[in-house]
Amino acid sequence: MRINLVLELMDTPGQLVKALEPVSSLGANLVTVIHKRDYKNEKGNVPVQLTIEGEQEDLKNVVNRFEELGFSIIELDGVVLKEKITTILFGHIVDQDLRDTMDRINDLDEVEIVAFDIKLNGEEKSTAVINIEAGVGRKQAVFDKIAEIAEEKELLVINEV
Repeated sequence: MRINLVLELMDTPGQLVKALEPVSSLGANLVTVIHKRDYKNEKGNVPVQLTIEGEQEDLKNVVNRFEELGFSIIELDGVVLKEKITTILFGHIVDQDLRDTMDRINDLDEVEIVAFDIKLNGEEKSTAVINIEAGVGRKQAVFDKIAEIAEEKELLVINEV
């Protein structure tokens, strides 16, 4: 049996070797590795496409081990497991408790803010670009939560940038 998956790895020395270790140690074979260092996401991580083969149980153990090691699996056998969402907030973002805004978004199941860039303009309103990774099917829940926060804090929100 074969599976294809895409991992996101930190772009630091040794990460690829660390990611490949469970393949052989858990009884699977490596068929293909495509390491695209030119394509970094907002966190500076790079995608690595792997094709591995072995017994079904061995492949399941490899995938579980990747998760235990903290490697983000963004695609498994052509099925996207994480969506990337970008949104913009405009208003008195810092004055409206920035930490609270971030925590409330991150508290959603299968949702994580991966980058939050803010442009301050003195006492004037600020602009923030938020990059979020969410499990497939969670996009509307993210939009609903951001809309709720924006209404409560009198912020303008622009989704799907």
